[in-house]
Amino acid sequence: MAKDSCLARVTAGVAVGGAVGGAVGAVYGTYEAIRYKVPGLLKIRHIGQTTLGSAAVFGLFLELAKQIQLVLLRAFTTKRGKMGLAHLTRSSCEFGLPSKYKILLRLVFPSPCDASGDGDDRKTYIIYMGSLPKVSPSSSYSPTSHHLSILKQVIYSGGNKTDATSSLIQSYKRSFNGFAAKLTSDQRDKIAQIEGVVSVFESITLHTQTTRSWDFMGFLENVTATKRNSSAAESEVIVGVIDTGIWPESESFSDENFGDVPKKWRGTCSGGKNFTCNKKIIGARYYGNRDSARDLNGHGTHTASIAAGNIVHNASFYGVGQGTARGGAPSARIATYAACTSDECYAADILAAFDDAISDGVTILSVSLGTFVPIDFSRDSISIGAFHAMERGILTVQSAGNDGPDPARVTSIAPWILTVAATSTDRRFVDKLVLGNGHTIIGNSINSFASNGSKFPIATINGDSYECDRITSGYCLCFDVDLVKGKIVLCPELMRYYRADLVKGGGIVGVIALTDEESDMWFDVVRQPSLAISSKDYDIVKFYVNSTNDPTTEILMSEAINQDVTAPKVTKFSSQGPNGKVPEILKPDISAPGLKILASYSPIGFGAQDFKEQGYMRYNILSGTSMSCPHVSGIAAYLKSLHPNWSPAAIKSAILTTAKPMEKSSFAQSVGEFEYGFGHLNPVQAGDPGLVYDISKEDYLEMLCNLGFNASKIERISGENYTCPTTSQRDLVKNLNYPSLGAVVEVMKPFKVVFNRTVTNVGFANSTYKASVSLNSKVNITVEPEILSFKTLNEKKSFVVTVVGEGIISNKTAISSSLVWSDGTHNVRSPIVIL
Repeated sequence: MAKDSCLARVTAGVAVGGAVGGAVGAVYGTYEAIRYKVPGLLKIRHIGQTTLGSAAVFGLFLELAKQIQLVLLRAFTTKRGKMGLAHLTRSSCEFGLPSKYKILLRLVFPSPCDASGDGDDRKTYIIYMGSLPKVSPSSSYSPTSHHLSILKQVIYSGGNKTDATSSLIQSYKRSFNGFAAKLTSDQRDKIAQIEGVVSVFESITLHTQTTRSWDFMGFLENVTATKRNSSAAESEVIVGVIDTGIWPESESFSDENFGDVPKKWRGTCSGGKNFTCNKKIIGARYYGNRDSARDLNGHGTHTASIAAGNIVHNASFYGVGQGTARGGAPSARIATYAACTSDECYAADILAAFDDAISDGVTILSVSLGTFVPIDFSRDSISIGAFHAMERGILTVQSAGNDGPDPARVTSIAPWILTVAATSTDRRFVDKLVLGNGHTIIGNSINSFASNGSKFPIATINGDSYECDRITSGYCLCFDVDLVKGKIVLCPELMRYYRADLVKGGGIVGVIALTDEESDMWFDVVRQPSLAISSKDYDIVKFYVNSTNDPTTEILMSEAINQDVTAPKVTKFSSQGPNGKVPEILKPDISAPGLKILASYSPIGFGAQDFKEQGYMRYNILSGTSMSCPHVSGIAAYLKSLHPNWSPAAIKSAILTTAKPMEKSSFAQSVGEFEYGFGHLNPVQAGDPGLVYDISKEDYLEMLCNLGFNASKIERISGENYTCPTTSQRDLVKNLNYPSLGAVVEVMKPFKVVFNRTVTNVGFANSTYKASVSLNSKVNITVEPEILSFKTLNEKKSFVVTVVGEGIISNKTAISSSLVWSDGTHNVRSPIVIL
């Protein structure tokens, strides 16, 4: 969609909200705007603010109006400074907002920039048809021809002369069956009734969601060298990354010392314009309106290098965070699937990327993308793609989402996906503010600008003017150029969610912002000397300013210090459980570093041009579950090199059951397991878990039966003749052989829950494991048998866990405990959660 159309859509949304408030507010807002001589487009903002404020029944819009103001101010150009349109996407507007405002924003702007804008009432729908039919080699069956015949049948039956071929967007024909097409709602409904169709759903927009992190987890460079069978074994592993593309010239992706491409690789280098693969990046494809797999955003380059980037010494963000950058599996190959443009990705393109990646022969799939809300398995492109990947022995790792800390916001919920939350590491970026009186204050940001001992005057922005109101001036988004030029500005409004680097222009040389003391939202690099300080320190600065005739200060370049003894802690932005669709399946599964992660970046990626005076951007520091996801993808690749015959479920189990236990955060609204799953990634121990909980495709199909999927739909999904067990019922979902044990019980009623599980011995041939459970006064837990004895490797043993309790207080509470099987060397831990 064109920028002008997007801008008009946002502006119209504000106008609609104001109309609901009432005409009185609109008239009064107009009067105020004229009285204060507010120029041009700022009138719209001012009128919208006053109008929304006048509507008592829409009181919830009050704070939302502030957030929209900031979006508009960033989009418009005024004589007080330029605000670019680059950030005007829903994810960037929402990131860090409380969930209630995110939901409201989506109601006002269902999708701010993804409408067609051309008067076409058709939408893109995905028609999922399950597995490819099993046909003989001599058969003439063509999936694409089949898809076109369905389109012709539906389109022409309605008298529509639209060419069916032009309606077809994607044809999924390599790894599973289905297609994406432009359809009216009536055509959609007709296709949904056709035999062989599993589901029809709109192609929604999804969004994108390191030098110290590996050492922090004990996965040292020398450990990785000695623990692996060899780098040759790891070089047979191919990590597929579905993201914004990749920057192939980065040192992280050099093919120096790499041998021939693995023989199992069936893909190609279709990287498009100005793109060349090598023996490290062995495959590339792009989708949608792109013309290349080259990363114009930076996100895909960053995630790919975390998962499988080469070892690069002396990497840093312009001197900040210097160290050795490397991926979890540095000898592994990479195949990139550029399904996203900017930070938005369409479900139809993502499913096409899965279709290709599975057929190409990747080993692990890393997907740092997600929706805003949990979606049913049969209507979620990532769940569908990951299921068919699992069928081919490929594990999909996905980010949990950045919608924390409210409960039930995790959107990666399928049991065949490994879902990753984000944590901090022990490395802190220390930012110092030195006042003119010598007092030093520690703040929060990532500032790469050296002050060289220069101090600048401090300017405080206060109150209304004919162009600025209290809110925008408080955020330092509107100011008098003459008052701030050549000065460091002090912004009095609490900036929990917005970055000081938005405050640019007018000759400002630095920003001091007020933020929440517990906030971890100040994680991005800043585009000028800036830092956020607590309210206590803000008062110190304000006192100094008010008591000094010529207050000055200096903002020093950030320093990296590895001494945060409280780490790892789950970040506030990381999406939390419980699982909104299948609460018996614990989500997220695990946590990994996702806060202030240094990794490779695209020199033409988002924000890179703001640092052009400092030189070519090779590495960047980013935060999000997008960064935690590839940490686990890299370890999954590492495990696959150690254990090439392990199933996706076995690799997942090894990673989960060896995780380090964690303490729940101060902002947790229920049990800690809903924040971090099994705990924190433990890369070294994951290679030797002792026991694993394996899950077959048939086990997943039985779970779908228990969830209410009918046999014919499951047959189409699996491509096999299948009959659901006669005992299928919702209560049996808890018996999927998942490494965690979860169940839902009635509130305020005594309960007894029985879990059946089976473990496979992958440790010592002759071994004996004894069960133990953590104490919890609210439940009584028994395990039968309490001892499991194995004589051979790959031997399986089953057991039963019974949990008895007096009841759950409310549907917002949960009870947690854990089961550990130990042979003295291995400790195989499984969370138990009753909700």
